[in-house]
Amino acid sequence: MPVLAWSLSTWVILLLATFLVSAVVCWLAIHYANRRQLIDRPGHRRSHVVPTPRGGGIGIVVAVLAGLLMAMLGIPESATGWLGREELALLSLCGGVLIVAAVGWLDDHRSLGAGIRLCAHVLAVVVSLLPILLIDVPSLSGNPVLPWVLAALALACIAAVWSINLHNFMDGINGLLACQVVFVFVALSVVCSRSGHAVEAQHMGLFAAATLGFLPFNFPRARVFMGDVGSGSLGLLVAASIGWQMAAMPNLVYAGLIACSGFVVDASATLLSRMLGGRRWYSAHREHLYQWLVRSGMSHAKVVALYMTWNLLIVTPALLLAAIEADDLPTTGALAAAGAVQAGLVYALALLVWVFGKQYCLRAVGRSRKRAA
Repeated sequence: MPVLAWSLSTWVILLLATFLVSAVVCWLAIHYANRRQLIDRPGHRRSHVVPTPRGGGIGIVVAVLAGLLMAMLGIPESATGWLGREELALLSLCGGVLIVAAVGWLDDHRSLGAGIRLCAHVLAVVVSLLPILLIDVPSLSGNPVLPWVLAALALACIAAVWSINLHNFMDGINGLLACQVVFVFVALSVVCSRSGHAVEAQHMGLFAAATLGFLPFNFPRARVFMGDVGSGSLGLLVAASIGWQMAAMPNLVYAGLIACSGFVVDASATLLSRMLGGRRWYSAHREHLYQWLVRSGMSHAKVVALYMTWNLLIVTPALLLAAIEADDLPTTGALAAAGAVQAGLVYALALLVWVFGKQYCLRAVGRSRKRAA
């Protein structure tokens, strides 16, 4: 990450510019989608009832890339005259976002195979990790911790690929994904800013501004859907933000995981239940909790409100408690233990909500079918 932060006035201007770029490109994407007939039609595996253009997430991608390139311009020139670590980090993330956005854009135009998408996502994550792979790993040659570093990198790669896909899975109703990632970006930005990591905070703020530029076109009424071009890219940016926060603040290593708990549990528990049930887990479906809530009769806006209520009533207090403990507990080991307990409690509660929420929806849908019969 860069070593310099923008002044407050410059950052505010960049936030506004990022918002406007996202909104303008999204507006243009609607007209493009209508001309090219990139329309999502209602169906038994979808949660909308009106044909709607897709691909509006390209506005988020363009705005984020523009913001990251502006950040690169503010980094002092490397003493060697070549790309320094900070420039390489941002350039690598831009490359990863471009790969995910490109395969998503193609998939929005014509459906690609799951294997092609997965290979592209792995490549994007590897590209995003280039600074670590090219600089940090070689510097550890002969160091006994190298195997542990490589194992951690492999785990991070798997987690980032899962983040790309789970955010795609959770993009099924108006406003849900956009509201969730805005919350995550803002929450992690506040956590980083509070601990003096202004650069990371400002970059996450730009990601949030880009997403907010898209939101009015998708919520409460959807004039356009984000599409794979946007949802996958946001999944990679969320993973990158969590990685930045963890690297900058090892004493709050669980903060990002807690912030994403609602989405992670819904996507992961649904995938696991489909696998255990012997169903084709990789095919399109409507079995996530948010989809069952819509099927039970709730509006998209009400379902989004429920997920945001989880973030405000459970996630936010957990993050505040973690931040307070980071100030009070004396050792890294004690902080890690306390953070693990907090994250475990949050995820256990989220899993209970998922299980009982699913049962409630099944009963509600069953009653509705009986009345219809």
